[in-house]
Amino acid sequence: MHGDFYDVLHSRRDVRTGFRPDPVDDAVLTRVLAAAHAAPSVGFSQPWDFVLVHDAGVRDRVRALVAEHRERYAASLPGARAEALRDIRIEAIRETPLNVAVTADPTRGGRHTLGRHGRPEMGTYSAALAVQNLWLAARAEGLGVGWVSFFDDAGLAAVHELLGLPGHVQLVAYLCVGHVEEFPDRPELEQHGWARRRPLDWAVHQGTWGNRGLPGAAPAALLESAVDAVGPVDAAARAAAADRLDRMTKPRGALGRVEDVAVALAGIAGEPVPAVPAPAAVAVFAADHGVHARGVTPWPQEVTAQMVANFTGGGAVVNAFARQLGVEVQVVDVGVAAELDPVPGLLPRKVARGTADMTAGPAMTREQARTALEHGIEVARDLVAAGNRCLLTGDMGIANTTAAAALICAFTGADPAEVTGRGTGVDDETLALKTAVVREALERHRPDPADPLGVLAAVGGFEHAGLAGLVLGAAALRVPVLLDGVSAGAAALAAAAFAPDATGYCLAGHRSAEPGGAAALRHLGLTPLLELDMRLGEGTGALLALPVLQGAARAMADVATFDSAGVTDKTDG
Repeated sequence: MHGDFYDVLHSRRDVRTGFRPDPVDDAVLTRVLAAAHAAPSVGFSQPWDFVLVHDAGVRDRVRALVAEHRERYAASLPGARAEALRDIRIEAIRETPLNVAVTADPTRGGRHTLGRHGRPEMGTYSAALAVQNLWLAARAEGLGVGWVSFFDDAGLAAVHELLGLPGHVQLVAYLCVGHVEEFPDRPELEQHGWARRRPLDWAVHQGTWGNRGLPGAAPAALLESAVDAVGPVDAAARAAAADRLDRMTKPRGALGRVEDVAVALAGIAGEPVPAVPAPAAVAVFAADHGVHARGVTPWPQEVTAQMVANFTGGGAVVNAFARQLGVEVQVVDVGVAAELDPVPGLLPRKVARGTADMTAGPAMTREQARTALEHGIEVARDLVAAGNRCLLTGDMGIANTTAAAALICAFTGADPAEVTGRGTGVDDETLALKTAVVREALERHRPDPADPLGVLAAVGGFEHAGLAGLVLGAAALRVPVLLDGVSAGAAALAAAAFAPDATGYCLAGHRSAEPGGAAALRHLGLTPLLELDMRLGEGTGALLALPVLQGAARAMADVATFDSAGVTDKTDG
């Protein structure tokens, strides 16, 4: 009995294709609706109703409405996301013999409904349980169900009118129900590359948030588990990719360093022909720095928060480049010294309102550094689970190049005079002061590169720790990371100190005009793809390099070999 239930549960699918036109038997449909009606509800209010839509004309109009709103939504998405959305079929609205609209009446049950006092939305939430019961019962009966969800407020109003719904009744779900040829092994949105299922052990917390672990298992430390999951890139896939490049219809080595990129992507993916790294997302980690008080930059600290607002408003250079390339911009407040209003595209992951002055004491505690690292790991996990196949690093923080220089010195042994740069364009006097501040901090803490958590805590920034976590999280999931400038280089050094194999998952987007950027890449053994004398940060240099990665992967997939094309290869001698 238990096995049958769990089989049904795990085989439930949001079905979008393969429906048969034959009708659903009335007795079967009644059993399915009875299961939905048996769902629990807050205060036993039973807020749901079910509207059965058989009329082909009504379903045609719903389909046209969905197509219109889907296209409008697609137009607002980054390019790769828009393409994936347009690939998701909506024909099930017409192909199925039946649509079911599940509604919720938030007034049902009267004024004194138990559990709804002070939380009126609980009634609507209860209707979701009826949807789930309906879905599971349909699967047990061999019926497929697809959920249509492309309505905005105007679309919902139009559906209300089509179905004659009273104004106080809410539409919770619009479902397509019918017999299917077969149920897919995996969710269709996963097959389309839209998203991946998060593993259960990411979602189970023991006692308090962050103590992850499955029942009966010890809580797992996120940082350590990510580090343990970082393995070497696949040498066999790299060799097979190099061999394929030699057999492709071009002179050997004619693509220069683009071939190196293709081989690197193959090693990361574990496949000789890696998937094109799209969709991609740039994660801009933002934080402030206590060392700003030492006068290392003329820019006021409040510029960090102002630029975060610029990012979320779409007005920064990173936004312009990302729009051109169809890349998502995700801003992470990991330590901005201001309270930021919640807006779309901003992740609230603040550890503290900026670091402390690293010349007066540690920039952060070890626990704060760990928290910032783990925020970065989780951001990587979430972006990959959302379907992204490449992560790009971005950063924002007034005075963060001072902390980056200190980190690079700590991990490479370089002298502060060699790696401290002008950042936002400081004059000679301020550069000398900045260099002296970096030297002072290093002499005070004498950080041990064998203790990367200690190095980050002593002289790093919350955004550097977050970016290091992003690199570790992506590497653990075998996803390439395209590094931006000097702060990304500093963060990658920290990630490599935790897990040396993490470097194999990194590609350098460009050589920053900051001297520390070049020093970090040399130490990591990474060759930058571009050299444009940029020092903006934000992820801009990484974005400009992204087409090189995508072109390399596309060539591996699309270019014929001499054998397959019937082209004569050159002979030796």
